[in-house]
Amino acid sequence: MKKALIHDWYYVNGGAEKVIHSINNIWDDFDHFALIDFLDDKDRNAIFTGKNKKVNTSFIQKLPTAKMNHRKFLQLFPLAIEQFDLSSYDLIVSSSASVAKGVITNSNQLHISYVHSPMRYAWDLYHQYLKESNLKGIKGWYAKKVLSSIRIWDVINTNRVDYIIANSNYISRRIKKVYRRDAKVIYPPVDIDNFSLEETKKEYYITASRLVSYKKIGLIVEAFSKMPNKELFVIGDGPEMNNIKAKATENINLLGHVSFLEMINYLQKAKTFIFAAEEDFGIVPVEAQACGTPVLAFGKGGALETIESGISGTFFYKQSVEAIIDGVKRMDTIKFNPIEVRRNAEKFSKERFEIEFKQTVDDLYQKWENNKL
Repeated sequence: MKKALIHDWYYVNGGAEKVIHSINNIWDDFDHFALIDFLDDKDRNAIFTGKNKKVNTSFIQKLPTAKMNHRKFLQLFPLAIEQFDLSSYDLIVSSSASVAKGVITNSNQLHISYVHSPMRYAWDLYHQYLKESNLKGIKGWYAKKVLSSIRIWDVINTNRVDYIIANSNYISRRIKKVYRRDAKVIYPPVDIDNFSLEETKKEYYITASRLVSYKKIGLIVEAFSKMPNKELFVIGDGPEMNNIKAKATENINLLGHVSFLEMINYLQKAKTFIFAAEEDFGIVPVEAQACGTPVLAFGKGGALETIESGISGTFFYKQSVEAIIDGVKRMDTIKFNPIEVRRNAEKFSKERFEIEFKQTVDDLYQKWENNKL
C-alpha cells in the first residue's frame, strides 16, 4: 500500500504538527506533501522523529515573502493544493484546518481526512477576521470576494473525502453544520509523559499561548491588572505582544518565549492555568492538567470536553474581564486534588491516539478493499 500524508503547511511545531508526529510514529512510509515547508531543524526533528523526511511543497513555497507571511496568498491555496499529483497512491491521509483535504483523488483511492477545524477565517471567524483586518474600500471588497470563493470551494472539496475524522465533538458538530457530513471523533495526541505531576503548588497563575487576538491573552492580562494581589505569568510571543504590554501591571510577568523545560516548570508549580480562547480542542490546558494544575477555561469549544468541572478545573461563560475575575474567585474556593487533575489528562494521551487512529485507518482500508465502504 502506497501512502501519502498531506498537511496544510509546515512552519511551526504546533498542535496540528503533534498529530503528524504521531501518525509518523504509526507508519514511517508516508510520502509527505504541504503548501509550504519552512521548518527549522529543531522543529523538523521533533515532528519527524529525527528522520530526514522530504516534504513535497507547492509553488507557494517559492513565492516572494511566503516565508514571512504565507497567508496573504490565501486566494491561491485551492489552486496550489490541487496541483499535487497523488494518482499513484492507494491511501491518502490529510491533516486539515485549511485546504489539505482539497487534494484531488480518484475512485481507486481512499482519502481519510483528520479535520482540526473547518477553516475558521472563512466560516466561524469570518466577521471577526474582516473587523480586525480593518480592510476598507477596494481591499475590503476583495477580501470578502476571496473568502466567498473559498467557502464555495471548501464545501465542494469536502465531497472528495471518503471519511472524515474530527478532533473533538465540538468540531464534529461544526463539520455537520458546514459540510453536512458525519465525522468520527478521535481526540488529538497529548504527550502527557513529558509533563510530570507536581502536587506542591505556588500562589501564582499562568497562561501560555501564541499572542494572537483570538487567544484572548489580552483579556486575561486586563483581568489580572484589576487583581493586583494575584500574580500572573504569561508565556508566549506574537503580534499582540505590544498591546498586551500596554495592559500589564506590576503583578503580571510577560515571559515571552521560554524553553520547553522552563514552560513545564512554570506549569507544574502554578496554582491555576487560565484559558480564555474558544479552541477546537486546546492541547496546553491538557498539558497543564498533566502537571496536576487545574484549569479555569472559557466554557465553549473543546475545553468542555477536556476539563471535568470541579475535578480538574471549572469554567466562565463570557469572554469578559468581569467573567474571568469571577472565575478566579470561584477557583480559589475549590480544593483540587492534583492527582485527580492528572488522571483526567491521561484520557488524552499520545498512546491512546496512536492506537485508536491506527485501528480506524486499518479498518477503513480493509472495508475499502472489500468494497464495503
